[in-house]
Amino acid sequence: MLKKNKDHKQYKKQTQLVRGGLIRSRHGETSEAIFMNSGYIFKSAEEAEARFAGELDGYLYSRYGNPTVTMFEDRMALYEGAEACFATASGMSAVFASLMSYLKSGDEVVASRALFGSCYHILDQILPRYGIKTYLIDGTNLSQWEQYITDKTKCVFFETPSNPIMEIIDIKSVAEIAHQHEAIVIVDNILASPIIQKPIELGADLVVYSGTKHIDGQGRSLGGAIISTKQHYEEYLKPFIRHTGPTLSPFNAWLQLKGLETLQLRMKQHCSNAKKVATYLYSHPQVERIIYPDLDNHPQYELAKKQMTEGGSIVTLDVKNNKAFEFMNQLNIFDISNNIGDTKSLVTHPATTTHRVIGDDLRKKLSIYDSTIRLSIGLEDVDELIEDIDTTFRQVKIK
Repeated sequence: MLKKNKDHKQYKKQTQLVRGGLIRSRHGETSEAIFMNSGYIFKSAEEAEARFAGELDGYLYSRYGNPTVTMFEDRMALYEGAEACFATASGMSAVFASLMSYLKSGDEVVASRALFGSCYHILDQILPRYGIKTYLIDGTNLSQWEQYITDKTKCVFFETPSNPIMEIIDIKSVAEIAHQHEAIVIVDNILASPIIQKPIELGADLVVYSGTKHIDGQGRSLGGAIISTKQHYEEYLKPFIRHTGPTLSPFNAWLQLKGLETLQLRMKQHCSNAKKVATYLYSHPQVERIIYPDLDNHPQYELAKKQMTEGGSIVTLDVKNNKAFEFMNQLNIFDISNNIGDTKSLVTHPATTTHRVIGDDLRKKLSIYDSTIRLSIGLEDVDELIEDIDTTFRQVKIK
C-alpha cells in the first residue's frame, strides 16, 4: 500500500524539492522507490472495470500513470505553485504535447521567432501541416504581440530567456495581451529553470521544461514536464498524452526526482559561476560580443532583473575574426556538447548544431552568427574555468 506524507504545501521551497510528493510503500524506504513495471494487477474483473471507468482510484498502465512518475509530477507542480504537472519523455515532447493537445485545424498561434531549433521546426513546419497558422514575431517588441494576437489566436508560445541569444520577453505584459483575446500562454522556461523564474506567477497558463537540462543536471536522462491547471490537465493534456504515449519512464522520473533535491543548490552555484565568467569576458579584447542577462549591457537588463532572480547558467559570446571552431577545439575543461545545464561545463556552436535547422536568414535576424559560441557553465572551480578560457585565447591568438 502506498502512503503519502503530510500536506507538502506546508513545507518551504527547498524542503519541497527534497520531500514534495513523496510516496512510501509499506516497506518504508527512505529514497523514492522505482516502480519499473508496465502494468498493474487487479483483484477482480470488477475492480478492473471500475478503475478503467474512473469509478475507483488506482493505476491502470504505466503509459497512463506510474507511482514514481507521479512523485516527480507532484513535486514539480508543488514547487511551481501550480495545480498539475504531466511528465513527458523529453523536453521536446513536452513542447509538442502542450501545443497539439490544445490546437486544432483552423487555429492560429503567435510565437516569438527566437526559438530553439526543434521548437522552431514544430511551429514553422509541423503545425501548418495540420492547418494551424503560426505567426513568428519579434518577441521583445510588445507592439508586435498587440498587432498579431487577435480573437483568432488560440495560444501564444515563447521561450525566455531564448536559446542562445537570451532575448528576454515580458511574460506579464504578453500574458495580459493574450488573455484579452482568450488565448492561452505557453512559456518555455528551460533556460531559466523553475528556480530563477516563475512564469505561472507572471500570468502564464502552461510552462514547459526539459528535465534533461538543469532538473536532471548531470547528463544522465531525458525527460520533460508540462505545468498547468487541473482543468487543462484533465481536459487536454491527459487524453492526448495517454493516448499518444510520450510518457516519462519510471527510471528517468526517479533520476529527475533525485535531481530536484539539489536543483536549488546547484542553480545558485551555476549562476554564480556564470556571472563571474561573463564578467571576465565583458571587456576582453578578443570578444566581439558578450550576452548574459545579469550584465548591464544586456538590452533587456531591467526586465531580466524584474522577472528573474539571477542570470542563469548560459553565457553567449562572439569571438573576433570568426575563430569559433579554433577557440572551441582548444578549450581543455569545457566539453563540446549541445546539451546545457550540466554539472560539467559545455560549449557548442549554435549555427552548426542546435540552430542549424532554422536556416541562414533567420539566424542572421536572431543575431546568431558563425562567430557565436554558447557556454553552459558548470560546477567546476570557476577560477579554473576562467583560466581555461584565458589560456585558449592566448593559444588561438585572435587578432
